[in-house]
Amino acid sequence: MPQRTARLSPRAWIFDLDNTLHNARPHVFPHINALMTQYLQSALGLDADAAGELRRHYWMRYGATLLGLMRHHGTDPAHFLAETHRLPDLGRMLVREPQLRATLTRLPGRKLIFSNAPVHYARAVLKALCIADLFDAVFSIERTRYRPKPDAHGFLRLMRAQHLRARRCIMVEDTLENLRTAKKLGMKTVWVSREQRAPAYVDVKISKLSELRRALPRLA
Repeated sequence: MPQRTARLSPRAWIFDLDNTLHNARPHVFPHINALMTQYLQSALGLDADAAGELRRHYWMRYGATLLGLMRHHGTDPAHFLAETHRLPDLGRMLVREPQLRATLTRLPGRKLIFSNAPVHYARAVLKALCIADLFDAVFSIERTRYRPKPDAHGFLRLMRAQHLRARRCIMVEDTLENLRTAKKLGMKTVWVSREQRAPAYVDVKISKLSELRRALPRLA
């Protein structure tokens, strides 16, 4: 058995953060969305409805509200990220799987975070989840030079920085477009979703992270 496990071990597990390692939908995302709307109201002089609509428009067009603000309004990305990711009650807002730490600990190979969120927020989430020590690196939106997933630019920067080969990586994500990019680069892909069917570029679909260990043979 030990020899078989070694053969199955990936060089690196690359985890998304929000809605992958924790469920951001109930509390975290509504809070961040509200802060983003408030930021647009203040910075651009918009009412709440107009600010919310512009936020969603930029997110749909560019994959991130920040990109639209940078391209069309000259917004300072560091200021935007600091103001829109203030969550003083983060610990109480997080929704996680009961066995999250045990699940991650049992996975063979290195573990990294690749998130479109800012680094201060990502590290705060990992600390609150009590899993920060399990990850070798946090690759945040700053490290991609503000070119978020699914842009391949960030993936390539991550692999260069961590000396990774795509064929030795497993990307674990809740967002299909990000997995599509990972697959095109040669990574194995795991989709965290309760959907019934997965597209061809998904190697494994799981409904919760605790199923990862059993999926190892399909990711060899």
